[in-house]
Amino acid sequence: MQTTIEAVYDQGVLRPLEPLNLKDQEKVRITVTVPDKPQMPADLAWYMTQEEYEAALQDDISLDEVRRALSTIPGSLSDTIRELRDEQF
Repeated sequence: MQTTIEAVYDQGVLRPLEPLNLKDQEKVRITVTVPDKPQMPADLAWYMTQEEYEAALQDDISLDEVRRALSTIPGSLSDTIRELRDEQF
């Protein structure tokens, strides 16, 4: 059997990020490949650091969770933007 999984190296131990169908004490052969770091799009460079971008990729937040969180903010974002524009002109 051959399979590819992702794991985290944690204090000297490789820890799989998903369950493995292996018997206790079963020997396996491991090939370690470190993936290339994802490159942040240039249009985000002003907004966050490369490290923050990589951390954000690990966030496990759904669009529905974001929508629920935003729906709790009172007022209207479009009204706020219009007010700010009116103040500038």
